[in-house]
Amino acid sequence: MAKVGIVMGSDSDMPVMAKAADVLEELGISYEMTIISAHREPDVFFEYAKGAEEKGFKVIIAGAGMAAHLPGMCAAIFPMPVIGIPMHTTSLGGRDSLYSIVQMPSGIPVATVAINGGANAALLAAKILATSDEALLGKLKKYGENLKKQVQAKDMKLQEQGYRAYLEGMKKQG
Repeated sequence: MAKVGIVMGSDSDMPVMAKAADVLEELGISYEMTIISAHREPDVFFEYAKGAEEKGFKVIIAGAGMAAHLPGMCAAIFPMPVIGIPMHTTSLGGRDSLYSIVQMPSGIPVATVAINGGANAALLAAKILATSDEALLGKLKKYGENLKKQVQAKDMKLQEQGYRAYLEGMKKQG
């Protein structure tokens, strides 16, 4: 049974939402990914949000752009945590999405990560789940240690090469 629901308003959100799925997979957390438009198919959306608890979801990660009502509407119906991911938009750079998600009325909270913050949304979901799962907590601690090792390896490379060679290597990678 999936513990996390990942829902997005459009397939254009897929690259960001895939980052969330990748992190959940790395941590061994089951999820279900769905595309639902809160505006274009409200009946399907309401069925999804009303049935999420029965499906076994403990957290919903909802990504949306522009008016970005999907996370807030999930939070209005689903009684457990909802994490909103504001999507970058061409017109306002994602600020429209961010404001729509973060400015929820009193009583309907949505945890909100950075614009296009798919990986952080998954990590926040994992941390919520880890409050009652010691094995997952251990995986999160190991994940944090791996981040530390990555930074230390980069610094060691910088110290060995000097900043000019390091920067040139970064430019070649892309």
